[in-house]
Amino acid sequence: MDYNKPIYNLYYDWWKNIDKSIFFLIILLFATGLFFSLVSTSLLVSDKLDTNDYAFFFRHLSFVFLGIIIIFILSSINEVRLFKISPLIFLLSLISLFLVPIIGVEVNSAQRWIDLYLLPRFQPIEIVKPFLIILISLILCNEKYNNIYFKYLSSFLITLMIGLLLAAQPDIGQTLLVFFSWSVLIFISGINIIFLIFSSLILFITLYFLIRFVPKFAYIKNRILSFFNSETGTHNAQSEKAIDSISSGGYFGKGIGEGTLKNSVPEAHTDYIISVISEEFGVIAIILIILIFLIFVYAVFKKVFMENEERIKLILVGSVSLILVQAMIHIGVNIRLFPTTGMTLPFISYGGSSIISISILSGIILNLTKRKVR
Repeated sequence: MDYNKPIYNLYYDWWKNIDKSIFFLIILLFATGLFFSLVSTSLLVSDKLDTNDYAFFFRHLSFVFLGIIIIFILSSINEVRLFKISPLIFLLSLISLFLVPIIGVEVNSAQRWIDLYLLPRFQPIEIVKPFLIILISLILCNEKYNNIYFKYLSSFLITLMIGLLLAAQPDIGQTLLVFFSWSVLIFISGINIIFLIFSSLILFITLYFLIRFVPKFAYIKNRILSFFNSETGTHNAQSEKAIDSISSGGYFGKGIGEGTLKNSVPEAHTDYIISVISEEFGVIAIILIILIFLIFVYAVFKKVFMENEERIKLILVGSVSLILVQAMIHIGVNIRLFPTTGMTLPFISYGGSSIISISILSGIILNLTKRKVR
């Protein structure tokens, strides 16, 4: 895109070339999150923290507004420029991830955030994830190196390094999500299945020894035991409250502001937002949200099948898979299909880092699905 053009022409070129169906689905998902924040979760959190009734809604709105600016910037630049700046942004975000154990802020017994002067608190992994997908895709499609196993190994070592940094926080949920993204990318690239199985074994053996012998990771063992036996441990209480909230809402919910069990649901505006939505708007609301996500995934995959360039295919599949799996984990935890793990619902949950991360992914997707101008 030529930035010497008047701003109107820049906007016109951007609007003319982007995939409007994908763009509208992104806006619809953000708008859905803002709606539920306005009528339900913002009031709930404000009551708990004794702040202005709509303080959290306006903060949520400001994050979404910033996210839309990020989407516009990332989707408007030339894809070659996107590929050039991505490794640099990845490196800077990786440095911030290294700084978490040194200057990170601890919240709920986990040190995952950085709180810098004049900047809002943020979670570095949320910036790392989108650009990790681009970096791995570029490595796998790099024609300078013919040895495919060198590409697999180098991408695995980068992912392993990030996984170890996350495990140290500890954040096993994000660790598994990062390794899942890597697995999807190398599987699509045509990896020998033996290499993938071997890499997965290394991951699960490492996790087993961490959980089994390192006291810091004992909480994971407790959560798994609680998941299979509700009388074991105390970590099952969160999911039990969430499932009670969903059950009480029935098919069509109790109505706006009529939910009562939502007050006992932990992290109602982030990790358990789907249970709060279900209590007031019913299971039908969850089904509709899932449907929107599936339509979004379908719209992106339609573009993937039309694309000829391998690295673009990898980035698109990696990005949309990350979004879909995170949504599935969030909903699965809320309905007790999976053990408890802190995972926001993309586009919908409150949280600056989460919204910025999903905005980066959305901008990348819109960039690589827009009409090619020759």
